[in-house]
Amino acid sequence: MKNPNNAEATYSSFEVNFDGIVGPTHNYSGLAYGNVASIQNKQTESNPRAAALQGLEKMWSFVELGIPQGFFLPQERPNIQILKKLGYRGTDAEILQKVHQVNPEIFYLICSASAMWAANSATVVPSTDTLDGHVNFTVANLVTKFHREIETPMTDKLLKIIFSEPRHFTHHSPLPCNQNFSDEGAANHTRFSSNHAGSGVHLFVYGRNALKPNIYLPKLYPARQTFEASQAIARLNGLSKDVTIFVQQNPRAVDAGVFHNDVIAVGNQNVLFFHEFAFVENETALEEIHSKVRNICMTNMVFIKVKESQVPLIDAISSYLFNSQLLTLPDNSMALFAPMECKTTPSVFKFLEDMIKDPVNPILQVHYINIRESMRNGGGPACLRLRVVLGEDELAAVNPNFLLNERLYKKLKEWINKHYRDRLHLNDLFDPKLHIESCDALDALTQMLNTGAIYEFQTGPQF
Repeated sequence: MKNPNNAEATYSSFEVNFDGIVGPTHNYSGLAYGNVASIQNKQTESNPRAAALQGLEKMWSFVELGIPQGFFLPQERPNIQILKKLGYRGTDAEILQKVHQVNPEIFYLICSASAMWAANSATVVPSTDTLDGHVNFTVANLVTKFHREIETPMTDKLLKIIFSEPRHFTHHSPLPCNQNFSDEGAANHTRFSSNHAGSGVHLFVYGRNALKPNIYLPKLYPARQTFEASQAIARLNGLSKDVTIFVQQNPRAVDAGVFHNDVIAVGNQNVLFFHEFAFVENETALEEIHSKVRNICMTNMVFIKVKESQVPLIDAISSYLFNSQLLTLPDNSMALFAPMECKTTPSVFKFLEDMIKDPVNPILQVHYINIRESMRNGGGPACLRLRVVLGEDELAAVNPNFLLNERLYKKLKEWINKHYRDRLHLNDLFDPKLHIESCDALDALTQMLNTGAIYEFQTGPQF
C-alpha cells in the first residue's frame, strides 16, 4: 500500500466518475425483474436522443463544478454476434427477421442499452488500498441477467483501453459465470475514507449466501449479489479483514424493489446516507463500519439515517433518493446530486430541505438533475456512473479520449443529435435500419474519439 497511515496523506487524489453514454437502442422492454420502474414502464415509448442528452448534461454539470468526469462508450446493439453464437445464420437482416418471427423475447435481450448503467460494470479499488499499489479493476460478471451478462466482454475491453498503463492499472477477469458467484459490480460496494487520497475501508453488500443458504431471503424478487462473490472480489484486490465489511441487504428492501444496495444507501468519504431498512442487523453493521473507519482512516463516521416515518421505503425507491451521487466538491464540501423526482416527491423533498439546514450535517447542497429517461428504466444518477479514485500520475495516465472537456462535450452533443432517434417503441427494434443506424453512430463515435476500430462490426468477432 502506498499510504498505510491515512492520517498523513501526502499526495493528491481525485474521484473521477465514468458515466455510460446511453446507447441508440435505449428502450423499455422491462427486462429487469425486481426493478420496479423497469417493469412499470414496460412497452412504453422511449426517447434515446433525450436519454443520451440528459446523461451528457449530467456529466457536463460536474465538469463545470471542477470535478473530473469520464465516460464509457455505448455497446453495439442489437448484438448480432450473440445471435450467431445462439445458432442463427444468414445476413444480419435475415437473422433479425428470423429472431423477430420465432424468438422475439431473445431479441429484446440483445437490444438492451443497459450498459449505460456503469455502476454495474466493475468494482474499483484505489492504489492506496491494493497490494500491488495499482488501481485495481474487476469486471462484473452480471450473471443473473442475460442482457447484462453479454456486456462483460466489451466492458473489459473498454476498461483496458481507458486504463491501459500497466504501471498504474491492474485488471482482473470477471468471476466465474455461476450463480454462486453472482457479481453486480460497484452498485454493491462503498469505500469509506477521511479523504480520497487516504487508505479506505470497504463495505460489500450482498443479497444472499449461495453456499450456506440463510433464512433472511426475499420472497418476491431475487437477491442478485452473493456473499461468495463479494468475498472473492475482496481477495482479488488483496483487501484484508481489517478493511472489509460484509453486510446483507434487508430482504424487505429487496422485495420492495431495492435490487442493488445503491438504491437504498450511498456513501462518500466518512459519510453514509441510508434508509433504516437498508441492511440486516443495521446497528451491528453500523458499529463495525464506525470501528474500522476510526481505526484505519483515523476519522469518525457520520451516519445519516432516514427513518421510515420520514421517507417511506416506497417513496425512497420511486424517487431514487439514495441513488443520488454524493460527491466532494473542489472546496471540500459535500453535495448531493439527486434526480428531479426527489424534488417532486413531498416526503423526500422535505427531508432534503431539512437536512441541508442542519448545521451538523456535512451535506451542504442538493442539486436536482433531470435524467427522466434513465429513471423510467430503473436507473438514477448513481447507476449511470462508476467511481474511480485516481492519484495525479494515475489520472495523467488515463486515455484522454475518454475524459470529458468542453470540446468533447460539444462534439458528443452534435453526434447524439445527428444519430439518435427521438422516439423508439419495442416494434422499432426489429427494424433492420435501426441496426445500421446504430452501427453508423458507433463508427462515427470511434472516429471522433480517435480510438480506432473496437466494435465487432468493425473488427470481426473475437472468439
